Amino acid sequence: MKTQFLSNILLMLIWVFLTGSYTFENFSFGFILSFLILWIISRKTDQNKYYKILPRIIGFFFFFLWEMIKANIQVAIEVITPTHNMKPGIVSVPLDAKTDVEITFLANLITLTPGTLSLDVSTDRKVLYVHSMYVHNKQEFIDDIKNGFEKRLLAILR
Repeated sequence: MKTQFLSNILLMLIWVFLTGSYTFENFSFGFILSFLILWIISRKTDQNKYYKILPRIIGFFFFFLWEMIKANIQVAIEVITPTHNMKPGIVSVPLDAKTDVEITFLANLITLTPGTLSLDVSTDRKVLYVHSMYVHNKQEFIDDIKNGFEKRLLAILR
């Protein structure tokens, strides 16, 4: 996977040097173009993990960015308005993540989102305890984490 990424970067740099334009757009276009070329060349080989994981990482980045924006707006509205719509609570979220890396990434992503905080992991590492400012429905909150952050994170890490 490292060799495909380095090949992608090398081809991107060759594109940028040949065009002579050192803009962000040209770097991005060169990266996407070299990714597509490498994907077409190695479609029939066993080296497909890179070509599956990179779009997932990009998709996860935009998903996390969207969740961050939504949470920031929700918390900002709570601060600005005189009424309190908060219903804080601690929720135990069952984990599909097994390794320390998976659990750590998930806990940190939850904590980075405003309004939520990862508190603890059970001793058997099957439950993550999360404090949230808005727990109107516990099952809905759990489903949001499991089908959002955890599902996408495990698709990248496994």
